[in-house]
Amino acid sequence: MYGNAQTQWTVSIHFHRRWTRLSSLYLGNTKMSKLMMQTLAAAVMAFGVCGVAVADADGKHCTLGALDGLYVFSATGYIIVPGASPQPKAITEFIRFNGDGTLTSPAATRSLNGVIAQFVPGGTGSYTVANPDPTDIACSGTLTFAGGPSFDLFFVPNGDDVWMIQTNPNNVFQGRVTKVSH
Repeated sequence: MYGNAQTQWTVSIHFHRRWTRLSSLYLGNTKMSKLMMQTLAAAVMAFGVCGVAVADADGKHCTLGALDGLYVFSATGYIIVPGASPQPKAITEFIRFNGDGTLTSPAATRSLNGVIAQFVPGGTGSYTVANPDPTDIACSGTLTFAGGPSFDLFFVPNGDDVWMIQTNPNNVFQGRVTKVSH
């Protein structure tokens, strides 16, 4: 070995606990060690922030194609009937997003105030997708079933999970849509 303990540089990195943990970085000079750690931390933060800042700068993430495939929608809530108690409702249904702004519903079962109804396949509708904040990857949109309810949509670009809330008057109804196949 060359040098003494004061000038010898030793780097010891331990990855076994977490990949982000830098357990020790020893340099003979503590001022140099502190400067090195501050520089390393600044570089990591700069690269991380750059990746977030341009999350959807190209505008290609929040598109109609982000929702494409078969999903299952499950929601609960209430219908508010003037002069009566709110009526509970729940629904579970398949929704096929076609990736082009159109959708179909191959099957659905709804409970309204305890009365169960199953719907025949063939329901149709449309949806829109937008990016409310280009500095973020969050997407939003709308969904309208032909002759039926309307919803606001909220999701991330991979489109695996979508949160929906009904926007028709006298409804308190929200749920989650989860992708089950392409």
